[in-house]
Amino acid sequence: MEDGGGARVTRRALLGVAAAAGLAAAGGCSSGPGKPAAPPPPDPQTVLIGELIADKERLVSLYGRAVAALPGRAAALEPFRQRHAAHARALRALLPAGNAPTTPAPSSSGSPAAAPSGSPSDGSPEVSVEALRDAERTAAAARPGQTATASPALAQLLASIGACEAVHVVALGRLRG
Repeated sequence: MEDGGGARVTRRALLGVAAAAGLAAAGGCSSGPGKPAAPPPPDPQTVLIGELIADKERLVSLYGRAVAALPGRAAALEPFRQRHAAHARALRALLPAGNAPTTPAPSSSGSPAAAPSGSPSDGSPEVSVEALRDAERTAAAARPGQTATASPALAQLLASIGACEAVHVVALGRLRG
């Protein structure tokens, strides 16, 4: 072979460059120790239970403020608050070990996170029986949609909670007069 005047590339040099390029490409594709793996997505059931607990805590708080603001109705309203606290405890019992509920962002599931006008969450100090009734109605209306994605055990609990909230709507209607 005749040299055409240019630089000559040996087979050894060509193999060295190919090997170096292969190592560089392989190194760029790995997730070495400097790059942590993405955490797994949260379990949808655990997220739902966390949202439900937060909703229940808001209702317990709303009833607590109502008991304080309406002393003439405190004895009648306290059992409602206690039932919601019991619901929150039952929901916490379904959480997997080591999963403490975090307060989620307001959900779009139609849950009590969207508090009715005139409730304490919009800054007004007054809590009325009608505001409690609206919160119960909103909560009860959200339960059927939530049971559609829940595990069987959670769906049963949600159905019971929803029934209780629906009865609260009727019972609070009798307290107004």
